[in-house]
Amino acid sequence: MSWRDFWNGDNPIYVSPRHKALHYRQIAKDIVGHIPAPDAVVLDHGCGEALSADHVAAACGKLYLCEAAPNVRDRLRAMFGQLGKGVVVAPEEVEALSEGSLDLVVANSLIQYLKPDELTALLGLWRAKLKPGGHLVLADVIPPDLGPLSDASQLLGFAWRGGFLKAALAGLVRTAFSDYRKLRAQYGLSTHTAEGITALIAQAGFERIERVPNFGHNPQRMAFRARVPL
Repeated sequence: MSWRDFWNGDNPIYVSPRHKALHYRQIAKDIVGHIPAPDAVVLDHGCGEALSADHVAAACGKLYLCEAAPNVRDRLRAMFGQLGKGVVVAPEEVEALSEGSLDLVVANSLIQYLKPDELTALLGLWRAKLKPGGHLVLADVIPPDLGPLSDASQLLGFAWRGGFLKAALAGLVRTAFSDYRKLRAQYGLSTHTAEGITALIAQAGFERIERVPNFGHNPQRMAFRARVPL
C-alpha cells in the first residue's frame, strides 16, 4: 500500500464526522485568509476531501481542487460540481495549466508525504504556474523534533475544544492498529527544519519567504508563505 492508496480508501484519520467537519472548516478559513483579491485564481494542491471548499470558492474568482486519490476526486466532484468557480483536477492536470495563471497556491499537509525530488519538482511547477507577485503557502510542515505523541496531544486539545474528545480517544486507539501507523513506520514522514524548507523554497525562485501561523489545529507544525518576484 502507498500513501495514495491509503487516502483513496476508508481510513481512521478523522475520528468522527464532527472532527472532519471542524478540521476542513478551519482549513478553509485559513486558506481564505491568504486569498489576495475576490477575483484571485487559487490552487489547493493536495486538498483532501475539502468539505468547506464552497467557502474558499466564494472568496475567490476560481478555485482548483487538486487531489491525487481518484475516489476522493469523485466525491469532490459530486459535492462541488455545481460550484461554478470550482474545478477538481488530478496532479497531472495541474501541469497543463497555463504558466503564470495562478494568484495563490496552497499546499496544506502535503509535503510530509513527498520525497525530496518530488518536493523539488512541485516547487518548480508551482513557481511556473504562479503569476509574478503570486504567492505560495506551504502549511503543516513537520519539524524533525516533532513526534506522534505531540500530534496526539494536539488532537486531544482540538477534540476537547470541539466537543469530540471521547471519539478522539477511541480514534487514537484505532490509529495505533491501522495502516496509517504501518505506512508511517515503513515510509516515514518527511520533516524539514525552518532553515531547510526556506532554502528549498528560495532555490525554486521564490522571494520574501516568511513563517506564518500554521493551518489547522496544530501550532507546533509550521507554515511558510513566499512570493514570486515581480
